[in-house]
Amino acid sequence: MSRFFFNDRKQLVNDAIEGLVISAPHGNLVRLDIDPAIRIVARSDWDKGRVAVISGGGSGHEPAHAGFVGKGMLTAAVCGDVFASPSVDAVLNAIVAMTGDRGCLLIVKNYTGDRLNFGLAAEKAKRYGLKVEMVIVADDIALPDNKQPRGIAGTALVHKIAGHAAEQGKSLSEVRDIAQKACDNVYSLGLAMETCNLPGSEEEGRIQRGKVELGLGIHGEPGASIVETQNSKSLIDTLVKPLKAAVGDDRVAVLINNLGGVSALEMALLTKELAHSALKDQIAWLIGPAPLVSSLDMKGFSVSLLRLNETFEQALCANVQTVGWQKPVAFAPMKTQRHNTVYDGLEIEPSDNPQVKTLLGTAVQTLIGLENRLNALDAKVGDGDTGSTFAEGAREIARLLEQKALPLNNTAQLLQLIGERLATVMGGSSGVLMSIFFTAAGNALRRGTALPEALLIGLKQMKHYGGADLGDRTLIDALQPALEALRDNGLEAAVSAAKSGAASTATMQKAGAGRASYVNSENLDGVSDPGAVAIAEVFAAIAK
Repeated sequence: MSRFFFNDRKQLVNDAIEGLVISAPHGNLVRLDIDPAIRIVARSDWDKGRVAVISGGGSGHEPAHAGFVGKGMLTAAVCGDVFASPSVDAVLNAIVAMTGDRGCLLIVKNYTGDRLNFGLAAEKAKRYGLKVEMVIVADDIALPDNKQPRGIAGTALVHKIAGHAAEQGKSLSEVRDIAQKACDNVYSLGLAMETCNLPGSEEEGRIQRGKVELGLGIHGEPGASIVETQNSKSLIDTLVKPLKAAVGDDRVAVLINNLGGVSALEMALLTKELAHSALKDQIAWLIGPAPLVSSLDMKGFSVSLLRLNETFEQALCANVQTVGWQKPVAFAPMKTQRHNTVYDGLEIEPSDNPQVKTLLGTAVQTLIGLENRLNALDAKVGDGDTGSTFAEGAREIARLLEQKALPLNNTAQLLQLIGERLATVMGGSSGVLMSIFFTAAGNALRRGTALPEALLIGLKQMKHYGGADLGDRTLIDALQPALEALRDNGLEAAVSAAKSGAASTATMQKAGAGRASYVNSENLDGVSDPGAVAIAEVFAAIAK
């Protein structure tokens, strides 16, 4: 079964509409009580004094379409089942219920089901003496030779522009012409690394790992082509090239749309890439990043460009009372403000020591090389970042080593400096713990303590502040026996003790500290702690 929260599959859309209406921040939405199979979300404050603007389509694209109902945007939305067009009767009821003497504009995405059902409903409504016009949004440029481009995220921009025109009191023909002009000047292109999962259906897994589909439809239809990368800059450039060709050098508004399954962190990154793309000098307004026309949980995004004029700009920036619209922001480079770094720096004198340089270089390169392996281990018991965290610290020390900026001939200063840099560049608790270890060991050395005993003092302080001890299934299970063996019997014994300690963590049924302490024992069985593995591998590497 797919991963999807729902109670009754048959009631999924009805239940979701109820949740939307009761949570609307302006309290201005109602569901028209006509028939359980007719799902119409409408403005509760509508008086038929203006042109009605109605849209809709299959559910699963939230906040489209019901999330755009409200003053300044849609008058009503007709909701079909998941990815299924609403019936002719549902659309007809919406038109009749919401349309007054000023008439009604239907905004329809260019899919056969939507065109037919909305079109027939419009013709039937005319028999009631109602004035009805329809525009079709066909903004997808994934298939340039397609005579019937699909309507995708650019539809939200048409909703906004038409809704503003209607709110201003313009006539039906004026609202229609403005909406049609918006349709003629909006272009969209999307991609995804995972398609969407339908509620109650098996996961598809069509797209291969490490690749993305360019131009797949918002119902999960296969894309126009496969792109052999998931690099954010390359993907934005891939989308921008044909989009820019469509709009030329004209000023544009850009909508960056989350198709449903992309994290906020990734969407922010993609927005940054867009801000540095070939479009950067012609973007006037940015809308998003946000889900506006989504595709359930699709791991993908789309970019829409609207060629601007004064009417469109005023419409986009006008206030609305809806659940889902995102107010545009004037596009500008990131603002920065200079500030002096608070830095408790050490006064060190770089020096050389070939033996220490070799040992340190071996250690950091080992950790860098272990990044993917440790991440994979950590993904089974934690949050999957141990390898990256240690590698980040190692890269910083490698950088200082290459720049000859380390006091290699002063071990106390070297350990203190390593501790200082790890606290800065390593994330999470690992960076602080390793910083405490090296800082305390360096302080002990400076007081005249021998190196093996100084390292154990560093360990003691790390245990004191971190709260972990032997048997808690952490790197301490490898580090403590290794350091004790180093003090008592030398490096070879330390290597053996570290390996044995790391191996023992795979049989520990419960973690006493760290992220793994929140994981069930079944998930821990047979999996070594990644931090302990890192310690064992470093000791083994420097002993060679």
